[in-house]
Amino acid sequence: MADPGKSYSYKQAQLAEDWDAIVIGSGIGGLTAAAMLSVHGGKRVLVLERHYVAGGFTHSFHRPGYEWDVGLHYIGQVQDQRSAVRRAFDHITDGEVRWSAMPEVYDRAVIDGRIFDLTAGIERFREGMKQYFPSEGKSIDKYIRTVRAVNRVSGLYYAEKVIPAPAAALAGSLLRAPFLRWAKRTTLEVLENITANRELIGVLTAQWGDYGLPPSRSSFAIHATIAGHYFAGASYPVGGASTIAAAILPLIERGGGAVVTSAEVAEITCCEERATGVRMSDGREFRAPIVISDAGATNTFERLLPRDIPVLGALRRELGTLPSSTAHLSLYVGLNETDSTLGLTGTNLWVYPGFDHDENLQRFAANQESPLPVVYMSFPSSKDPDFSRRHPGKSTIEVITLLPYDAFERWGGQRWKHRGEEYDLLKQQLAARLRHELERQVPAVAGHIDYAELSTPVSTRHFMNYGRGEIYGIASTPARYAIRELGARTPIRNLYLTGQDVASPGIVGAMYGGVISASVALGKNLMGAVSKPLPQS
Repeated sequence: MADPGKSYSYKQAQLAEDWDAIVIGSGIGGLTAAAMLSVHGGKRVLVLERHYVAGGFTHSFHRPGYEWDVGLHYIGQVQDQRSAVRRAFDHITDGEVRWSAMPEVYDRAVIDGRIFDLTAGIERFREGMKQYFPSEGKSIDKYIRTVRAVNRVSGLYYAEKVIPAPAAALAGSLLRAPFLRWAKRTTLEVLENITANRELIGVLTAQWGDYGLPPSRSSFAIHATIAGHYFAGASYPVGGASTIAAAILPLIERGGGAVVTSAEVAEITCCEERATGVRMSDGREFRAPIVISDAGATNTFERLLPRDIPVLGALRRELGTLPSSTAHLSLYVGLNETDSTLGLTGTNLWVYPGFDHDENLQRFAANQESPLPVVYMSFPSSKDPDFSRRHPGKSTIEVITLLPYDAFERWGGQRWKHRGEEYDLLKQQLAARLRHELERQVPAVAGHIDYAELSTPVSTRHFMNYGRGEIYGIASTPARYAIRELGARTPIRNLYLTGQDVASPGIVGAMYGGVISASVALGKNLMGAVSKPLPQS
C-alpha cells in the first residue's frame, strides 16, 4: 500500500487473509493498540473500521468552507512536554502532533446566570474558588487534596490490568483496594463529606459532561480523574483532532499493517473458546492469533461473539447490570466571520439552569420542554492556530447538550436521512433551542451564522455503532469499577478489549486502554514504554 498515513476503503484494498493481529475499530484505543503491537511487537496489524473515515471520536468532518471535530474538544496535561500524557501522545504519534495551549481560563461555568471561571494552574484554581466561596477555604483545600490522593493511587489500579494474569490473581486485590475505596462511592457522597455548600458542589462538578454522569450517579474516581486532568489547563491539537489518527497510521503501516474503512465486522470467529479471526458482513474471513476489539465491551460480547459460549455467561450477566453512558446532541455551527473579529477566545462554556445537576437532568428527562440540563459550547477554530489558513474568514462552534437516548429510541433502527418528518421536526426544534442559547451567551455570533447542522443520538448510533448512542461507553458508575473482569483480558483466549471501557472515558482514557490492551496481548508492560520516545527504525 502506498501513501503513508492514509486509510483505504475495504472494497478497494487488496488484503491478505492472514495477519499477526486484527483490531476491530479505529478509535484512538484501537489505533493505539495497533501502533503499539506494530512498534513493540513487530506485528502486521489489520485495523477494520466500519465507518468511511478512520479515527472514531478523533475524526473530523467537512462541509463547504468548514470542518468540525466530532468528539475531541480539549485535552489536559499535554502542554507540559514532561507529563505522562504528553509523552504518551508523542509516543503513539511519533511526535508529529503539535499542541496549542488554550486560554488561562479554559472552562467557564455559567450557572443560574452566575459566572465561575476555571483557571489553569492548581494554585490559581484554588484561589479562584476561594474568591467565589470565601467561607469555604478549608473545604476547597480538602477537595483538592482528595482529588490528588485519588489520582496518586489510580496507577496501582490500572497496573493490575497490565501485569500477567497469575501476578494479578495474587496481588490484584491489594493493588486495586486504595483506588476502589474512592471508586465505590459516588461523586456526591464524597463531596457532601467535604462541604455542605450546594453551590460549591455545583461548581466543582461543572465539568460532569466530560464523563457523562451527574454527581449522584458518577463514581468519584472518574470525577477525580477528569478534575485532576485539567488542573494544569488544557490544549488543542494544531490542525484539529484528525491530525492524531493521521500521525498514528504510518506507525501501523511501517510494520506491514493496514487501516481499512467501510469494513464492517459481523462476527469474531472462535474455535473452542479461542478467537481465530473475524468474519466480515460480506462473508469474507480474516485470520489472526490476536484479535483486539475497540467496538466496546457490550458490542463485543453481545453482538460480535456467538451466543453459545458458556464461558461468557457470567461476564455477560454482569455487563447487563451496567447502564450505558449518556447520549448527546451536537449543533455544528459555521460562522462567516473570524474568531478575532467576533471576540471568540477559545474558552469553553458550560451553561446550567441551576446548581443541582441531578435535578437539572431529571427535570429534562421528565419534560423536554423544561430548560436544557446543560449546554456546552466549544470554539474549535479559535483553539486551532492553523484553522484560519485552512478556512480564511470563517470560524466554527459546537453546541452540545446531554440527554437520555430514550427521546430518540423510536428512530434507532431507521436509515440515516430517512427517519421521517416527525424526526426532522424534533431536530429543528432542538437545534433552534441550542442556537438560541448560543446567541444568548455569545451575542456577537448573531447575524453571522452561515451554517448549522444537528447530530442526534441516532446519528451517533449510526456512525459509531453504539447501541444507545452513548459517547463514553459503559457509564462510569461505582458498579463499573467494581467489576474486575472489565479490562483488556477476556474469557476468550486470544481476544482482548481496548478503548475507554478498558480504562476510563474520553480520548486519553481510550488511548491508555490501547496501551493496556497491547501490553496484555504481547505479554509485556508497555506503560513505561509510552513515556519514552519511539525506537528509531
